Amino acid sequence: MPDTASTLLPDSLLLNGREFRYDDIRQYPANSPTDLNGYEARVLDFVRQWLNGALEVGLQTSGSTGQPQRVSMQRRQLEASARRTGDYFDLGPGERLLVCLNCEFVGGLMMLVRGLERNMHLTIVEPQADPLALVPADARFDFTSFVPLQLRTVLAAGHAPRLNQMKGILVGGASVDKALEKQLQALTVPVYLTYGMTETASHVALRRLNGPQATPHYRALPGIHLGQDARGCLTIRADVTNDQLIVTNDRVRLLDEHTFEWLGRADFVINSGGVKVQAEKVELLLEVAQAELGLPHRRAFVAARPDERLGEQVTAYLEGAPLPPEQEQQLLSLLRKRLSKYERPRQIIYVPEFQTTASGKLDRLRTVRSVE
Repeated sequence: MPDTASTLLPDSLLLNGREFRYDDIRQYPANSPTDLNGYEARVLDFVRQWLNGALEVGLQTSGSTGQPQRVSMQRRQLEASARRTGDYFDLGPGERLLVCLNCEFVGGLMMLVRGLERNMHLTIVEPQADPLALVPADARFDFTSFVPLQLRTVLAAGHAPRLNQMKGILVGGASVDKALEKQLQALTVPVYLTYGMTETASHVALRRLNGPQATPHYRALPGIHLGQDARGCLTIRADVTNDQLIVTNDRVRLLDEHTFEWLGRADFVINSGGVKVQAEKVELLLEVAQAELGLPHRRAFVAARPDERLGEQVTAYLEGAPLPPEQEQQLLSLLRKRLSKYERPRQIIYVPEFQTTASGKLDRLRTVRSVE
């Protein structure tokens, strides 16, 4: 049971360790503090707009599959998303929310909206690898959302007991590798991988990553209507899309009207000798092969390179210094055993550091271009 103090409805929020009262925030920017940094000012400006009843909000897309752009969302879309998540996790007044994602993108911004709409205590910190290092050691939270890098760092820092005090944890913004998924099995708190995008006001489906209810499939939240287009890509319609049909580039296998298996991005398909190769399938086996060979964990992805004979060849990109020749051959040999002729990477290209988008997601195109 929460203590008496935590059940009191909040009249303020904590931002980078400082308290800001809602009555004061409503008056910003006229009387806003002069010592705010840029991030703090932008967070408080959004909170001001929301508290004052803004009917429309501009959001920045992440740029992970194209040029970042601003999209306009109706307040009712964000309210619907917050209500759906709040109901699913039974989040209520007086509970405590840790906001450690970048609030300039939909994942972090929706954490703010959930807290404001459900009368929860908001503790906001600027995003960094270990956000729990920025709050008091005795601070307790009921719910939070991480990107995989943060979750991996938090676990490495020994914060698992603090996580297990929560009702639920979301993780999104990038894929969760098998090594991290294995670590999550030691947690008792339910951890969910999210599926969604800016245009759907954050996640519309969840996949349980740990515990007896762990599953390889995503389950849509109530009221989300799923379908497929002619390419086999997921379509979404709901109140969070303003009742418009959103056509994604995500190839899926629909198991029923609420459940799907994610296969990969349609725009990450490589045409090798006329055979369509899904890059994400090769990436998963590349990750597993590195682990089986006992190689240090490093980021990797697969992309197409022009080939005179095949049209496009499958190429693996590994972050960091080159592997010793013997280890590289062991890796390629293992992949040859697991993959078909046209799926096998023909080459490994090493990149000192992968390029990322403004929201921290891997930017494949810029990374490939950086070594061409």
